[in-house]
Amino acid sequence: MDYKQRIKENTEDFVQKELKLAESGHDWWHAQRVRNTALKISEIEGGDRFIIEIASLLHDIADAKFNNGNENIGSEKAFNFLESNHLDTKYIHSTIDIINNISFRKNNFPEQINTIEFKIVQDADRLDALGAIGIARAFSYGGYKKRLFYDPNISVSNNISSEQYKNSESPTINHFYEKLLLLKDKMNTETAKNIAIKRHNFMKEFLDQFYLEWNCNL
Repeated sequence: MDYKQRIKENTEDFVQKELKLAESGHDWWHAQRVRNTALKISEIEGGDRFIIEIASLLHDIADAKFNNGNENIGSEKAFNFLESNHLDTKYIHSTIDIINNISFRKNNFPEQINTIEFKIVQDADRLDALGAIGIARAFSYGGYKKRLFYDPNISVSNNISSEQYKNSESPTINHFYEKLLLLKDKMNTETAKNIAIKRHNFMKEFLDQFYLEWNCNL
């Protein structure tokens, strides 16, 4: 077994253990989907596939949402894991840069890195928040946080700050407007932009049907 293959297999094992008890929208299967989507995008857009794969798997091992808002714990765990596996320093730094800058709330501001590997992993993560799986993930997380899935008396917050987004307790349907429907126009690569359009439109169709049923328009 070569060096990179050993690292990939060790990373898979590590991520599965770290995310064993994670909420189902941010679990091992999410990491697996992001990895697979990122590699598909890479077939067209290029980039170092090893970095893309490792960063995709590790990107959510300690999401700040589940660690009292700690923005550093994920990259710290990833760094310690990669260092313990004697990964080359250049790969470690590239991976940690992606993990540190991938989140939606951080990227309401100018991106800190601009590599093709970062763009691809971020696109893959964002694509997983769209479409049918994106809808399922939104309601899974809303249930996990014990939020209402809709309240017509609670209005959508527009142009919220990073801090407001992090602390938001708005209903799940509001989350579609505060984040999910904004993702289509935040894709980095042309490949992801094309995929996002179909998933975005599916979510809009879902919302149309949701309001019909909510208002008993049979």
